[in-house]
Amino acid sequence: MRKHTTIDLDVDLVSHAASALGTRGTGATVRAALEEVVRARRRQRLLTLTTDLSLEELASLRRTRFANRDR
Repeated sequence: MRKHTTIDLDVDLVSHAASALGTRGTGATVRAALEEVVRARRRQRLLTLTTDLSLEELASLRRTRFANRDR
């Protein structure tokens, strides 16, 4: 879903963001910046995940999973 809107942007900040993101145009830069923020938050949440699996148990699960895939 897209929404057309009017917002005040710091032109210098948009320019720096475009340079950092490798984008051209304000719309593309804003979209890329928003996507980057969402990805960064998701990565941050992944760091908080915990499990009770040992490394040996994980290796065992992976062996079984990949062994079944080759059949």
